[in-house]
Amino acid sequence: MDKHHYLERLVFKLETHVSLPAAERRKLLDLPLTLKRFDAGQDIVREGELTKQCCLVAEGLVCRYKIVGDGLRQILSLHLPGDIPDIHSLLVERMDHSLGALTPAVIGLIPHEAVRTLTRAHYRISEAFWRETLIEASIYREWMVGIGRRSAPSRIAHLFCEFITKMTAIGLSDGVTCTLPLTQPEIADALGLSTVHMNKKLREIREAGLVRLRANRLTVLDWKGLCELADFDPDYLHLQPEAAKIDPQ
Repeated sequence: MDKHHYLERLVFKLETHVSLPAAERRKLLDLPLTLKRFDAGQDIVREGELTKQCCLVAEGLVCRYKIVGDGLRQILSLHLPGDIPDIHSLLVERMDHSLGALTPAVIGLIPHEAVRTLTRAHYRISEAFWRETLIEASIYREWMVGIGRRSAPSRIAHLFCEFITKMTAIGLSDGVTCTLPLTQPEIADALGLSTVHMNKKLREIREAGLVRLRANRLTVLDWKGLCELADFDPDYLHLQPEAAKIDPQ
């Protein structure tokens, strides 16, 4: 596995939100990285653990989640290649949630001290990571609105709109079709729905001709209609204008 390639994914992801000078890009590419494979369903970091390294998603799909008292899981966020979902652990080392692999995944482990040294020496990199943290908070707010106030069909449509927009931004979608390696129970866990109810409402979205979901491939058939159902406005993702241009159909 080419460590340099995976660090390039980090730089590419950061630059979907802010441009970095060439010198800062080179410094990011020099970060020490230890690669580790995880199976689908395996925890990467567990709630309560003290961490000494950040986790770069190199391959696969990762989620933040919490388990409530009755054993049910709430997925808090989804993370794609180039994301560091625990960048906050630089300052808050004890995890208050778990990171888990939803698919087979490769994770790049970067020592905290290496990231601290880099951010102290290069304020633009520090700002880029700070911006990522603020954007994650923006996405949390949007998810909270969805779970609290949107109907089940709107929640599902919004997840599809967000996912394909983010995949397009990092070059893993053409804006029409992308891999969506989530099971229906996992989608339900992300949206605060029962699997049975989610199943029923997903079928309605399909029958309305908005999307096709087959063999872990999501195809948007009516982007405008899907956005209207979702009440989707991508501004909360704070992407650079050129990062994700989806042509309405």
